[in-house]
Amino acid sequence: MSQSTFTILLGGELSLTERLRHAIGGSRFIAADGGMRHAMALGVMPELWVGDFDSTPPDLEAGFLDVPKQPYPAAKAATDGEIAVSEAVVRGARRLILAGALAGERSDHALQHLLSAVGLAEQGFDVLLTSGKEEAVPLLAGTIELDLPKGSLFSVPGFSELKGLSIENARYPLTDFHLPFGSSRTISNVAEGKVRFSLKSGRAIVLARPYDLSGV
Repeated sequence: MSQSTFTILLGGELSLTERLRHAIGGSRFIAADGGMRHAMALGVMPELWVGDFDSTPPDLEAGFLDVPKQPYPAAKAATDGEIAVSEAVVRGARRLILAGALAGERSDHALQHLLSAVGLAEQGFDVLLTSGKEEAVPLLAGTIELDLPKGSLFSVPGFSELKGLSIENARYPLTDFHLPFGSSRTISNVAEGKVRFSLKSGRAIVLARPYDLSGV
């Protein structure tokens, strides 16, 4: 994997699945505050640790004394995750894997990660959000493909009105569909294998559960 791939370790839940290990293989790592606990579980050594460290227990700090720390005050204008992403971009990131970005105790942070991912995609970055068991990728005007197991679940919530949405190789395909903002029409679909998504205009997220085969 290119040295322009960075994994940002965030504070949400993270399961050590085979898809997660494959996604982060060869990546560089930056930890955001308590997200450093995932470094221990993954057996990796981040090149930087940023944040206000309000969610970092003392025993975690003791295990990573050699990692450069970049502290910020609690009263700051950005989240620890956004700061970590900015540091990765400064270091040449073009692909960003936001590990621990989904679920967890803070739904406000999880929602912000999704919104930030769409904004980063609009700037030309390749972005994946993952909890190990669940994955998300931004969907903008254009086409993307996701290699999903047959029978696994996925949804496409829109962050705006979606025009010209097409979904191929799914149980419930769509062709040149107009999705009003706030519609639930694209929630809970089932992959038939590699799924192809096309969009003419709008902003959305594809949320997939590759280990949930309840659609089989």
